[in-house]
Amino acid sequence: MSIRRQCELVGLNRASYYYEAASETAENLQLMRLLDEQYMRTPFYGYRRMTVCLRNAGYPVNPKRIARLMGVMGIEALYPKPRTTIVNPAHKIYPYLLRGVNISCPNQVWSTDITYIPMPHGFMYLVAVIDWFSRYVLSWQLSNTLDSLFCVETLSHCLTLGKPEIFNSDQGVQFTALSFTSVLEQAGVQISMDGRGRALDNIFIERFWRSLKYEDIYLYRYDTVPALHQGLARYFHLYNHERPHQSLDDQTPAVVYSRGIR
Repeated sequence: MSIRRQCELVGLNRASYYYEAASETAENLQLMRLLDEQYMRTPFYGYRRMTVCLRNAGYPVNPKRIARLMGVMGIEALYPKPRTTIVNPAHKIYPYLLRGVNISCPNQVWSTDITYIPMPHGFMYLVAVIDWFSRYVLSWQLSNTLDSLFCVETLSHCLTLGKPEIFNSDQGVQFTALSFTSVLEQAGVQISMDGRGRALDNIFIERFWRSLKYEDIYLYRYDTVPALHQGLARYFHLYNHERPHQSLDDQTPAVVYSRGIR
């Protein structure tokens, strides 16, 4: 069977088949895995506290190294902090629009985020878009770099399925880039962005990452990108169509999303 046909059968973008996981030294990969697990438990820890945690676990690391690895992973402590950097004029920061808003139906609010995915011999990045009301994951994609292209492609695919009133993200460069925000503006979608370092502004997708990692990623060792993609596809189907959610009266996200859309 050809590679093209294999990719079609598992729903894998053929370009992704040839992806190789981004690499670091074996020691750094182990540290990054530990950082990822600690971050899921304590997302408010910065690199100094992370350094202390690793030292207490027996790893003789210095803060500079941990700060660099957290940068590679795309994570930072979630807490309000002063604005100390100059924003690129081409990257407009939009206000947070969801404070006090009653979320009452699907396609009212979508949000997105990127998370780090550890692998035995490297790592990948995963982006996903979730509907706030139903918790339904509309689309997702893997990349071995933190550029904006895979985020734009994921957003574009979502907009073929529907259109939200408001789209929320953090202030990451992938989501403030004109290539990303212009897609939303052309579709007539209001853009909302989390306050810098605020943990609760994008809470639903943060909770989803925790579920994904503890229920799938940390349980299985995906050695290759195609294997990771297939495993994620299984989990997303389980999450959307089979796994009941207590917050949804034990219904699945797919049922709640499909019942509410017009």
